[in-house]
Amino acid sequence: MSFKESNVYECSVSELPQISNRAGNITPLTSNEEIPFDIKRVYYLYDVPGGESRGGHAHRDLHQLIVAASGSFDVVLDDGRIKKTVSLNRPNYGLYIKPGIWRDLTNFSSGSVLLVLASLPYFESDYIRDYREFIDLKLKYTR
Repeated sequence: MSFKESNVYECSVSELPQISNRAGNITPLTSNEEIPFDIKRVYYLYDVPGGESRGGHAHRDLHQLIVAASGSFDVVLDDGRIKKTVSLNRPNYGLYIKPGIWRDLTNFSSGSVLLVLASLPYFESDYIRDYREFIDLKLKYTR
């Protein structure tokens, strides 16, 4: 599945493994097992002020798994034709996002932490930060 063919229906929420214990829970994640790609980068967002949004971009080649490590937030997915909003609020569920999907991160609860597992190191050239350019690329690839 390429950039042009990716759509919001291929971005799915999956339950992640959870080992429960009276002393607390743990969710172990392994590349190419629970995560459908090699993990090359991990980062997290936190202290997002109320009413602010993050994201506002798409990736050319990057695959991501997004987890609400704490609190809750919404992920608005957009493939250029269809928009879909996914609410994340449990640390043992992850949203897999393929390349070629625009994402906006909104409605952060107080104290929320958004964890991202990514398939590539940071490359600015992989980002599409202009929505019109994103739409033009999607149209170009579908011709």
